[in-house]
Amino acid sequence: MTEHSDELTGPDLTKGVEVSTIGPGQLIAGHAFGEPVLLVHVEPNWFAIGGKCTHYGAPLDEGVLVSETIRCPWHHACFELHNGAASRAPALNDLPTYDVAVESDIVRVTRKRDHGQQKAEGHRARGSCAPERCLFEETPTAGPESVVIIGAGAAGNACAEMLRREAYRGPILVIDPDPDAPYDRPNLSKDYLAGNAPEEWLPLHPSEFYAAQHIEILSGLEASTIDIKSKTVHLSDGSARKYGCLLIATGATPIRLDVPGGDRINYLRTLGDCRAIIGMLGAAKTAVVIGASFIGLEVAASLVARGLKVSVAAPETLPLEKVLGRELGTLVMNVHEQHGVTFRLGRSVTSVDEKSVVLDDGSRLDADLVVAGIGVRPNLKLAESAGLMLDNGLAVDEFLETSASGVFAAGDVARWPDAYSDLRLRIEHWVVAERQGQVVALNMLGGRARFDDIPFFWSEHYDKLSIRYVGHVERWDETRIEGDAMKLDCAVSYMVGGKRRAMATINRDRRNLQTEVEMETELLLKPPPAVTVEALEA
Repeated sequence: MTEHSDELTGPDLTKGVEVSTIGPGQLIAGHAFGEPVLLVHVEPNWFAIGGKCTHYGAPLDEGVLVSETIRCPWHHACFELHNGAASRAPALNDLPTYDVAVESDIVRVTRKRDHGQQKAEGHRARGSCAPERCLFEETPTAGPESVVIIGAGAAGNACAEMLRREAYRGPILVIDPDPDAPYDRPNLSKDYLAGNAPEEWLPLHPSEFYAAQHIEILSGLEASTIDIKSKTVHLSDGSARKYGCLLIATGATPIRLDVPGGDRINYLRTLGDCRAIIGMLGAAKTAVVIGASFIGLEVAASLVARGLKVSVAAPETLPLEKVLGRELGTLVMNVHEQHGVTFRLGRSVTSVDEKSVVLDDGSRLDADLVVAGIGVRPNLKLAESAGLMLDNGLAVDEFLETSASGVFAAGDVARWPDAYSDLRLRIEHWVVAERQGQVVALNMLGGRARFDDIPFFWSEHYDKLSIRYVGHVERWDETRIEGDAMKLDCAVSYMVGGKRRAMATINRDRRNLQTEVEMETELLLKPPPAVTVEALEA
């Protein structure tokens, strides 16, 4: 990820800026009271908010203004200008806001607002600040009698948090067998594995946050069965919990390679998995990564950063070609080779022994450490046993509700009708899962919010290769390239029938963000589709 200095830059906004020098929609990066501040003019209003995204610290002056919101250039988080609310993932924490005064031809920041002293405005869905503390009601006066969330990953955590933002006061229970959840899973294969991020950075919120919000997290326990008729979730310790609304966000499990010696193969899905891999690094000098997937290649880059000699074995002839095309696939391979990675492509693994990986041509790759990244399978056993409709995933409608009323699904398990592509999709992206969880929260509270966000993901390889991908396409007619891929400066459009369906960019973050906004605008012109999965009363 690109590093940005904490040094304050730009004008001191407490001293003011001449109004005549600022155009409508212009973003002014400056500082006030020792903090980075972004000054924005959206006629006729002036806004001042924190200048850095609360997700990973991106400079918001490089983002895109959409009405009275600002989008982050790195990972497309969205913030409300009027109150700093983090209205769309992946950012979960609000921005600070400041009062602005205009006198004669000078606009200046006058003070930092205290939390809870935001300007009173009408409620906006997904636009409310997080409360400092929940006014809890054991028997809520509004909304479902209780909410149970199975899975404390991206979708589950985002749903619980959005429920509190939307003023739901009833019981929220989050169940997950992972004892460490919830945490920032995308960082596992990137900075954390590479040794560039301490474990303290990984929790999505401190434990005090969940206590203050009255969000109960049962970690280390599994939901064993769901009784749709009685609206009950039975747990692995023999207990049971009733729900008014239920979210199934059970995620996915890595596909495991069934070969002799397969018990030596590590898989990276959880924080525990990552700790185990890190624990093996002290005695390791060589590593083999099986699979040239995004996660496999991110692991390869992180192990190189740790000083290991890394080989990648995969059956395809070019890494990521099926997702990114030949041009970017070639670029990705070149960058990894420049960092010393050896590729053995067109090969499969037949066995793993004590110190090597054996390929189908009989050759051996030295391997003190073996990690596989060959895909995942959605965890559908719980949904299937409950009698819910499956369709290459857990089938949901536009509102992310399953075939049972009051039961929703989000994240890696959910297959939904995508409004932009007119296809039913199941996508394993962190940001998609978080945004789905946020939409589920709105609909649990009686909303009819369609999930129509444009899919987005990112991938980091070393310090030089940063990939952003917006949209979704599995096959395309042609690619159109702006810039020069080999110079790590390009935007690639994936065209179907002459229409751009997705874009991947290398070090053109703002271009990727602008494309997301263009796709959203195009979507507004389409009539809404009919509901595709009618929920039935239990």
